[in-house]
Amino acid sequence: MFTSQHLRSPRRDRAILGAALAALAGVAWLSLALWSASPWGRYLQHDGVAGAAGGAGLAGPTLGGGLEVGLFTAGWVLMIVAMMLPSSVPLVLVFAAVVRRRPAPGVLVGMLLAGYLAVWTAFGAAAWLLDRGVHAAVDAWPLLADHPQLIIAATLLAAGLWQFSPLRDRCLDECRSPLGFVVNRWRGTSLRRESFAMGVAHGAFCVGCCWSLMLVMFGVGLGSLTAMLALGALTAVEKNLPWGRRLTRPLGVGLILAAVFAVAA
Repeated sequence: MFTSQHLRSPRRDRAILGAALAALAGVAWLSLALWSASPWGRYLQHDGVAGAAGGAGLAGPTLGGGLEVGLFTAGWVLMIVAMMLPSSVPLVLVFAAVVRRRPAPGVLVGMLLAGYLAVWTAFGAAAWLLDRGVHAAVDAWPLLADHPQLIIAATLLAAGLWQFSPLRDRCLDECRSPLGFVVNRWRGTSLRRESFAMGVAHGAFCVGCCWSLMLVMFGVGLGSLTAMLALGALTAVEKNLPWGRRLTRPLGVGLILAAVFAVAA
């Protein structure tokens, strides 16, 4: 006995899933735009969350520390959905095609996305803790307080040098081969566990490609939609288009020059 599910073509399934992912990213962009324009916009900024502990001189509502960190985490997840999810659409579509005849394929795709977002959320938490350490160092060392451009330059320099790293190239290779990535890791024995684990693995390689650029983004702040859009587009091109690799080295040179300029200026 045939049902509507049997009548669906793989091409139609891909179109529906692709449209759903695009809509999800669009909702994330819209949410960030509305949030950044609201009185709560400072909670998208790591400085805003840190400064809110004191509360003095900051515009907008002030909340408890735990809720403030929670709001920043929510903003970070929205940023990842807006910026990084579009670059992972090819892998999600390949995975969905592989599991489309398994029980509850939508759940398996959801587990894949959950694993992917879990890794990026953990990275966001680590970046926030690192930022707290940087603020502590600024408070302890007057030299850093008097020359904040040194911190900016160090971030840009690290991002630029990472563009030339062989380890980054390895991570980028994994991200650029969605079919091979799925086939090499899918065994089909424990469906949900494998789906989540594949999402974690993909998230780890994606972080390996982009962690340095995300630190630059972190320093700019999640409320800078222009910078987010530029970095998101750059990541998608580098990971998915045949000529994307040509951007890797020039971007590294540009970041290094920006670090030099930050100190010289």
